[in-house]
Amino acid sequence: MTQYKCFDCGKKIKDEYIKKRVRCPYCGSKILFKPRTVSTKVKAR
Repeated sequence: MTQYKCFDCGKKIKDEYIKKRVRCPYCGSKILFKPRTVSTKVKAR
């Protein structure tokens, strides 16, 4: 199960809601993202 997060208010949104509409149900923002659980490290040369 994928969880999305609202960029404006920061609340978590379930993917079932995203299939119906692409808006935050709490603040109405259209900017949503998937928070990463694993951080990746890039080594600079």
